[in-house]
Amino acid sequence: MEKKVLLSVQDLVVKFKVRGRSLTAIRGISLDIYENESIAIVGESGSGKSVFTKTFANMLDSNGYVDSGRIIFSDESLADFTVALGDSQRRKIQQIAGRLNEFSKLENGAEVYKKMKCLESEAQKRASLSDEEEQALEQELEELKYQRAETFNLKQTIDPKKERERLRQTSAKLSELDRQIAQRKKEAKELAKARCAEAKRDTAYQQAYDKEMAQLKQQYASLCAAPITQAQKDRNLEIAKEVYLSVGRYDYITRHKLVIKLQSCLKEAMRQGLDLNDDTVRNDVFAPAIYRVKLLDETAGQLHGKCIFDLANVKYAKDLAQIRGKRIATVFQDPMTSLNPIITIGEQITSIILKHQDCSETEARIRAIELMKKVGIPNAENRFDDYPFQYSGGMRQRIVIAIALSCQPKILICDEPTTALDVTIQAQILKLIKDLQKEFGYTIVFITHDLGVVANIADRVAVLYAGQIVELGTVEDVFYDPRHPYTWAMLSSLPQLAQRNTTLYSITGTPPSLYNTIVGDPFAPRNPYCLKIDTLMDPPMFQVSETHFAKTWLLDPRAPKVEKPEAIQNLHEKLLEAFNI
Repeated sequence: MEKKVLLSVQDLVVKFKVRGRSLTAIRGISLDIYENESIAIVGESGSGKSVFTKTFANMLDSNGYVDSGRIIFSDESLADFTVALGDSQRRKIQQIAGRLNEFSKLENGAEVYKKMKCLESEAQKRASLSDEEEQALEQELEELKYQRAETFNLKQTIDPKKERERLRQTSAKLSELDRQIAQRKKEAKELAKARCAEAKRDTAYQQAYDKEMAQLKQQYASLCAAPITQAQKDRNLEIAKEVYLSVGRYDYITRHKLVIKLQSCLKEAMRQGLDLNDDTVRNDVFAPAIYRVKLLDETAGQLHGKCIFDLANVKYAKDLAQIRGKRIATVFQDPMTSLNPIITIGEQITSIILKHQDCSETEARIRAIELMKKVGIPNAENRFDDYPFQYSGGMRQRIVIAIALSCQPKILICDEPTTALDVTIQAQILKLIKDLQKEFGYTIVFITHDLGVVANIADRVAVLYAGQIVELGTVEDVFYDPRHPYTWAMLSSLPQLAQRNTTLYSITGTPPSLYNTIVGDPFAPRNPYCLKIDTLMDPPMFQVSETHFAKTWLLDPRAPKVEKPEAIQNLHEKLLEAFNI
């Protein structure tokens, strides 16, 4: 039976602004996560595991952002929309349609408009810095700003009483960097000004430009004066209904702002001659303002539609409230960072239930106690009013799981939830998570660097390195038939596989800096099986089997045959003995 894709990550790129520089934490990840499965995300610290899953619920730090890509969440309860359709709503839709009909006249002159923009672009290039010059200047300024930030941070650590000379030198260096930054900006401005003056002195080109632009403007005005067709009017009415359907759930002020923004986006799309009958194009046109709700049907009293819910493009708090906790919940590593020490356990569970579910305080208390029992809290009724400090570490983690499951989410993200617990309690928590999955039917996304945990809980494994998935497959694929050298290295370094009187394997080197553009395979400098092509080209994702994929040049038919390390050969028997799988 074909599995249903619950979450589809498509070419996701996540960046952070750090000390004036851009750090690319996630570099083009694509991954489908299925309903009711358990998928483990594994890799070293800093590989991007937590950042990757934080994008699902828009929980990135303030300096982080999704640079490109989509995260499509296929949840029927979120995707289905209806809005009431009364006289005032019909008038508003007709008003939007009227505006769109005016904009549609621009479609008639779209080809001429493109010629005008090309002509303007060419003239601007002649009168300004080239793309190569601008890029070189930007890189130089970025490096100088980074050096300034590092120097400033160093200055903050210097004791002015004991290290006066060092402080003086650091201050002088800081002033010099400020001077260099100002000088580069001034030089760039003067060069751009000189290019502009040079272009103006080229009278022959300027006359030819003015003549051609005048002709194009006259032609454009003539084409845009022509009436639009009935087909365009019908399409615009449908788009107007979709506009209102997409914004109808917001308050009046937000709705008004969004309608204006969407009209602006649609006007520009029509000016460029984009095919608004194409669903993909229409989705992209709506995206800068809000995700589009596609009209499915309408009755005398309501409009009904369905949206493609893109978690990478959620902009409004009301939409986030429908996702965080309610549809996607997270269990973090340390339960004390999730629990408020001065609020009782019962109140912390019931507050979440009251926020996301329509019930009374009495009903919320009953549900909370039932959840406490499900996660294994003994004597739940009497411990309902206890504070977090009165619970052990394992019991606190059970409470965090209860809070996460209080609204029956579709996805439960477990961010190393057993790292702070001892081995016995760790096993109990893992068993609890798996047992509750059978009852509640949620999907588990388990973040860990402990491959022993992976072997016991996961159906599939995604191995991350330097912000990319380098291997993906079922647990059997990745443990018993690993293909990427990084996966080999991680498995070889398992302490449980070490033999008496032998040295425990460790991965040499460190992961690459994500500030820089990585050329070739990011694992190449640490890879004992590195090929020359690894230093030149990033490998594609090779398919090993129907469920198994690996991103390494060793799978290319032209690559030399390389056997996996001896330490992980016959891994099946070793893992059975080590982890009791």
